[in-house]
Amino acid sequence: MSTTTGTADWSIQEVARLAGTTSRTLRHYDAVGLLAPTRVASNGYRHYDADALVRLQRILLLRDLGLGLPAIRDALDGPDGPASSGTGTGERDAQVAALRHHLGWLRAERRRLARQIASVERTITTMEGGGELMADDMFDGFDHTQYEAEVTERWGADAYARGDAWWRGLSDADKQGFKDQVARLHADWTAAAEAGVDPASDEAQDLARRHVEWLGSVPGTPGAGAAPVKEYVVGLGDMYVADERFAKNYGGVEGATFVRDALRTYADRVL
Repeated sequence: MSTTTGTADWSIQEVARLAGTTSRTLRHYDAVGLLAPTRVASNGYRHYDADALVRLQRILLLRDLGLGLPAIRDALDGPDGPASSGTGTGERDAQVAALRHHLGWLRAERRRLARQIASVERTITTMEGGGELMADDMFDGFDHTQYEAEVTERWGADAYARGDAWWRGLSDADKQGFKDQVARLHADWTAAAEAGVDPASDEAQDLARRHVEWLGSVPGTPGAGAAPVKEYVVGLGDMYVADERFAKNYGGVEGATFVRDALRTYADRVL
């Protein structure tokens, strides 16, 4: 394996500490073919070189985008991934290009968070001073376009553009109706999960049908206007579990796991 900076490497304990993860997680990444150690010492300890750290950084970035481990492996090692380049220079160029793409998303996310922080700070200052709250100031940074980079990363610029145009074209009443529909769906999923419903049961499969129909109603969804493609539905289910932002819509990871399993069953049977 080529190295980015010399021949230094780090033990699994050092890498876990630096990356804010655990040795167990790193061993799991190896077991699923996602991140192998560069070498295993005579004492059995795993070590990772600079290229492995770059790969781990990309894994963690993709996890933050909500991708499941199989999707991350495909992104890193697919036909267009660095593993297919065949040369050390080509691999490094592919890594740099991918990291630049991730960097763009992170900078956009930083700008969004800075706007939200400033918005909340203004609200606090106004309230403490007895001033009049201004709605335009209160919600700066909270618009739905915050997900533009993330949607583009996963499903392409056209998917975002079509969905964004559709949303902006809705009346206030239609937007509220859509939000209400989503809230009801989330509530029904959560209630079913808490009741211990079998993901393969008729009740859970009816929820999955409603969920897939809802997905298909949004322009930009792969297969919109009909049944969304199977890979899209299964991938979303994995994302609900992997990303706490989505998992909380279903009562946490346990509820999201129920949704994922029901959607996967539905996709296998119907899509």
